[in-house]
Amino acid sequence: MRIIIAGGHGKIARLLSRQLADAGHEPIALIRNADHSDDVRAAAAEPLVLDLEHAAVSYLSSVLMGADAVVFAAGAGPNSGPARKQTVDRDGAILLADAAVAAGVRRMVVVSSIGADDYDASSDDAFQVYLRAKSEADAEVRERDLDWTIVRPGVLTDDAPTGLVRVGASVQRASIPRADVAALIASALGNRRAIRAQFEVVSGNTPIAEALDSL
Repeated sequence: MRIIIAGGHGKIARLLSRQLADAGHEPIALIRNADHSDDVRAAAAEPLVLDLEHAAVSYLSSVLMGADAVVFAAGAGPNSGPARKQTVDRDGAILLADAAVAAGVRRMVVVSSIGADDYDASSDDAFQVYLRAKSEADAEVRERDLDWTIVRPGVLTDDAPTGLVRVGASVQRASIPRADVAALIASALGNRRAIRAQFEVVSGNTPIAEALDSL
């Protein structure tokens, strides 16, 4: 499959790219900064420079033409202000969903956040704005005519993967290695049980494929 990954320079995205390439797929990494091209090539992805904050649906849809799936793994980052949580984490995901619909790409996986719907609407704290941005993006994606999967991981770590997870509509907050999130996304792309499923995921005791089959 030809799989386009928004936020292609991120840690999860690069781990995912390597896993997809090793499985015989063709990952394309959308990146904002051309200086990151060598990093994504090292992860076996083809870089494509495109800034989601300044792209039109019509242009992005032309980029997505011929893809088999899209993955939204972009994020403004922990040091960004509230405004970019909205323009990247929320608006970027909605833009990608709209462009996928326009391009006829049905399969979409979104990397969201555990507890995204539990934000404090009255707070201007950056983390609360981040959760709200994720929640609103997820809601918009669910409204699109797409075969979407919304993955809401717990606290991300760089620990070695275990291949074992716990999934559910709501699970107790815990951590999960980024490599396991990447492996779950790679598996979900080809698992019909994951279509139109939204779930939280943390480290657990269930093999990833088995966990997805339980959805």
